[in-house]
Amino acid sequence: MKIVACLNGDRRPGAHPALPVSAEHIVADAHEAVAAGATAIHVHPRDAAGAESLEPQVVAPLMERLYAEGPQVPVSLTTALSAQPDPWRRYDLVQRWPSSALPHSVTVNMHEPGSVDLIHLLNDRRIGVEAGVWTPEAARILVATRVDVESVLVEPTQMAVEDARDNARAIMSLLDRAGVTVPRLLHGTDATSWPVLEDAVAAGLDIRIGLEDTMRMPDGSEAHDNAALVAHAVALAAG
Repeated sequence: MKIVACLNGDRRPGAHPALPVSAEHIVADAHEAVAAGATAIHVHPRDAAGAESLEPQVVAPLMERLYAEGPQVPVSLTTALSAQPDPWRRYDLVQRWPSSALPHSVTVNMHEPGSVDLIHLLNDRRIGVEAGVWTPEAARILVATRVDVESVLVEPTQMAVEDARDNARAIMSLLDRAGVTVPRLLHGTDATSWPVLEDAVAAGLDIRIGLEDTMRMPDGSEAHDNAALVAHAVALAAG
């Protein structure tokens, strides 16, 4: 089972005392998450002001530092429009990432404008693609376009647990009927994070957890840091 530590997401600096923003903090946090049992990490790069950024001058130093000083696990970056709202500008920025500092993979949300063109670029650059699928409609885009992806992230965004579960089941059913066989990772957000993670474990799917997805433990208490979230997820998976 792949266990991804999603370290920061699009949360604002200061949203949680342990939210990693600087490259130094991200590297240190990645080590702690991997020591707790994570097998990969997912990061939203941040500029000097703490804002999400896909600029080459932000991405390259972060990746160089992770490769030089970070844990030896795969690194995934975001390409969400929260990091760069203009899809054509996003395409240009990813195209200019230096080949010496590329991530192992990136997430691409299928429902976002420009997703298919971006995936073709990533394929050309030999960067793995994790297709973010939030809805059955997004799954249909993935199926219809036949783009080359290495995994599918099933990401129900509904805030009610049963609504999230219904959405995840609909996405999974569509992928099954279409014969999509690449690995799948299932995760929720905030209130649905832990229930959906338990569903993923029960189904034998890959999982992820971290301050991007939730800042709380299953009992509602504030998580100490990413490592604490990962450690609890690992215990659930082992159990």
